[in-house]
Amino acid sequence: MSAGRNGAGERRPVVLVGLMGAGKTCVGKRLARRLGLRFTDADDEIVQAAGRSIEEIFETMGEAVFRSGERRIIARLLDEGPCVLATGGGAFIDAETRARIKTSAVSVWLKADLDVLVRRTRGRPGRPLLKTADPRSTLADLMSARYPIYSEADIVVETSDESVDTTVERIVLALNDAGVVPTCEERSLP
Repeated sequence: MSAGRNGAGERRPVVLVGLMGAGKTCVGKRLARRLGLRFTDADDEIVQAAGRSIEEIFETMGEAVFRSGERRIIARLLDEGPCVLATGGGAFIDAETRARIKTSAVSVWLKADLDVLVRRTRGRPGRPLLKTADPRSTLADLMSARYPIYSEADIVVETSDESVDTTVERIVLALNDAGVVPTCEERSLP
């Protein structure tokens, strides 16, 4: 795990980035509870705003329209103050969204290996980029293209088959090491 450039004591949103299956939503909910912050899933906000599933948006309007909406929603959510925000796998890849996150939040990349991602995404509907003959190969290609960009995150936390609580603890320690504590006090796990 490594920490990045955001300053000491800043109260910023914590934005989770990484590929589908990395655990952004599951970890994000637990991290928000631990930090006493609200949790928001950007994909849920997009679905609510569009009145369609992500899969339907991709199929009927295309990925470019989805990314445009995603960009606007993430900007709005970052303006709402400290929270834990789980983003879709492609959000941080968008240069405008990435720049906005870098100036407004602390980013945490949940980095998982291919076997973990394949296992966690297998048989789960609603992932338009994995509607291919070989989802494992697609995930490997996405890793090759996206991991160099995800590495620009302020904090990198390797995830595997450890418990969600262990991952959350590692994120909290990294936030503390970076001097980025988005709440007034440290809260311990229940």
